[in-house]
Amino acid sequence: MNYLHLDHLFTPFGDSLKFESFIFDGGEPHIKISESQLEGAITITHRIRSFNDLGLLLVATDAVKRMGVKDIELFIPYFPGSRQDRLMVTGESLTVKVYADLINAQQYKRVLIFDPHSDVTPALITNVKVLNNHKYVKHCLGELNDEVVLIAPDGGALKKIYKLSNYLGGLEVIECSKKRDINTGELTGFKVHQDDLRGKHCVIVDDICDGGGTFVGLADSLKRKNAGDLSLIVSHGIFSKGLMPLENRFRNIFSTNSFKDFDDKILTQIPLQWLQ
Repeated sequence: MNYLHLDHLFTPFGDSLKFESFIFDGGEPHIKISESQLEGAITITHRIRSFNDLGLLLVATDAVKRMGVKDIELFIPYFPGSRQDRLMVTGESLTVKVYADLINAQQYKRVLIFDPHSDVTPALITNVKVLNNHKYVKHCLGELNDEVVLIAPDGGALKKIYKLSNYLGGLEVIECSKKRDINTGELTGFKVHQDDLRGKHCVIVDDICDGGGTFVGLADSLKRKNAGDLSLIVSHGIFSKGLMPLENRFRNIFSTNSFKDFDDKILTQIPLQWLQ
């Protein structure tokens, strides 16, 4: 198997083919693969954080096809646009489908994604294989070395977290909820559906942490219900507002390197090499 890792800092499967990539003055991404010829299958990997990242993926796929490779797999652990998976107000784009259509047009043999936001994303992708978060969360809990309960941050997380609980041997799950203003995005009404947590170590598990507002509000609500230590495990750490608001509330924070690399003492970042 050949590998083409388009992000030099993200090499989850092995050594990458040599290539040069750059952006033309007009803003267009371009690639030149150093190999004179390719034989066999290839897996392309990338971390998509912008349309330029997607553009590099598309031109790289075209380059590989023009070298005669027909068996191409793709691994993009964080699928872009996955949170915009339904239309809430008139005038919005169904962004996840825009990305899915562009990916599907490449006709990859298989597309691997890690812990998608909802069932909508894999339903839209042709030849998809979903890598769940079970092994990753188990690894994180092993580092905690403590008796814990799992916290489902909202109704959208319930289906996945009960499957995770079953995989982990039936860990207790505490259900929570919140309200979001669809016009402003403001979060309110955090609620923990248990009266007294009796000092238990509560571990919130979710797919994405962007600004962190959900987890800040939920942490405060858990403490009001007598939670003990708080830990946070997210599959895709964006942390667009930094980690400071979370540092004041969580003993431990875990994420993978699916989106980008971070260097922060409070964050334990687990590389996705463990998927092999």
